[in-house]
Amino acid sequence: MAETQQGDERAVGRVVRQIGAFSKAHGGAEGQVAYLGQRGARIVLVGGDGDWGDVVAPSYEIAEQAVAKAGITVHESFDGEFAGKVRTGPYEWSRMAGIQVGGPRRKD
Repeated sequence: MAETQQGDERAVGRVVRQIGAFSKAHGGAEGQVAYLGQRGARIVLVGGDGDWGDVVAPSYEIAEQAVAKAGITVHESFDGEFAGKVRTGPYEWSRMAGIQVGGPRRKD
């Protein structure tokens, strides 16, 4: 049991460092935690500059602990005002459009 607790503490620390690095590079950060099933949880981060990224934690509990320790604002869902803070560029628009509306075709 103690080994599992130590492992969880290390995992929380790793995720906190990743959140902190993102936050430092992007003028702060806000996030939203999404359950990924057995894979864990995804923390979607939106920086103060509008850039976004994510961190995957090994469990939802570890993700919750990490965002609390990182001290970021956590949103219940990724919509409305929070989603409006995301700055998207040409890459994201072409990926979202895909081939359905004439976006770039995959070359594989």
